[in-house]
Amino acid sequence: MLMLLSGSALAAEEEGFVPLFNGRDLSGWVNVNCAPETWSVQNGMIHCTGLPTGALRTTRQFENFILELEWRHLRSGGNSGVFIWSSPVAAPGVPFLRAIEVQVLDHGFNVPGKNEWYTTHGDVFPIHGSTMEPFGRHNGMRSFPSEERSKGTPEWNQYRIVCSNGVIRLHVNGKQVSGGQKCNYCKGYLGLESEGGPIDFRNVRIQELPSSAAPADRTAPLDQGWRSLFNGIDLRGWKTNSATAPRWRVDGEHIVLQQGDPGSDTVLWSETEFGESEFIVDCRRPKASSGQADDIPGVFLRVNQVSLQLKLEGATPGEYKRFFILLKRHDLTVRTEGRDTRHFAVEGGAPLHVSLGLGDTGVPTDYMNLYARDIKPKDQSPN
Repeated sequence: MLMLLSGSALAAEEEGFVPLFNGRDLSGWVNVNCAPETWSVQNGMIHCTGLPTGALRTTRQFENFILELEWRHLRSGGNSGVFIWSSPVAAPGVPFLRAIEVQVLDHGFNVPGKNEWYTTHGDVFPIHGSTMEPFGRHNGMRSFPSEERSKGTPEWNQYRIVCSNGVIRLHVNGKQVSGGQKCNYCKGYLGLESEGGPIDFRNVRIQELPSSAAPADRTAPLDQGWRSLFNGIDLRGWKTNSATAPRWRVDGEHIVLQQGDPGSDTVLWSETEFGESEFIVDCRRPKASSGQADDIPGVFLRVNQVSLQLKLEGATPGEYKRFFILLKRHDLTVRTEGRDTRHFAVEGGAPLHVSLGLGDTGVPTDYMNLYARDIKPKDQSPN
């Protein structure tokens, strides 16, 4: 009788799971900041090339749940992760989501002997603004696994991640090994990480648990329709010519303006046009920046063929700052953390046709995490 009851309980639990991946396409997922070819479906699995560093995330948020998935690295030393309770876009100045990360690391990544900073058996840790109080053996907020249960490439590993009321527990190949509590965020998106090596995921499924009413200050922002303007690999999606070629290059997940004299046609313009819209731009000035007006990086907005230059005041030498640029009707605002919002009046008839341009000051400057969202499409913008 006991065996029958246990079997019934197990069956009920299994029935509570639903697929997060349909085995055919990436419906229900968003490519946050990677190239189109980074994430694909191959032989019923989610395949990731590992380039560039970035993420694929769910279209909706989750709070309390049991997430199960299987993964295998396809090359020794492969690096990846599962993002829990994540932000909708990359955190400022990095290609990663703000999240609690569940490490997915192949044994070939490790140096001989024990490593006091990480393991390859299921570390759990908060990244880029998130916080967590770790369980068990730890370094800072990084929880180390209690047992070494992970298998190396090309074998499959199974993760069961139980998350409830800000508590996360990771089971590796059938046994709980690591986790933490008092997580912030404790409600957000779920994501898979691309970080350098090819990897496959399969049997991705979730069972949602009752809500514990996550407070607003521990809930990730909702996606507002952001789409990435930069794929992290090359300048597809940007207008290039013989003048821009010697001035701009892609270095990792950054678009880099090189030292030199700006020309008449060296602004790097987006190919996509928008109507009323908002942009995210992460910008870093060179460490040796003088702070003079001609040394301040900037962007351009081309509104109905009229170009407006916007200085990114507040950009910090050697450190990325995030800027939000909002064009609504004929009111343009630029804001960043720690500085007053600046307002500009923009002339132009309806509908609005808007392009984003990265400015060329002649001084080396790095840009990354370039996103845009439509408030009203270009053919619907009113006067």
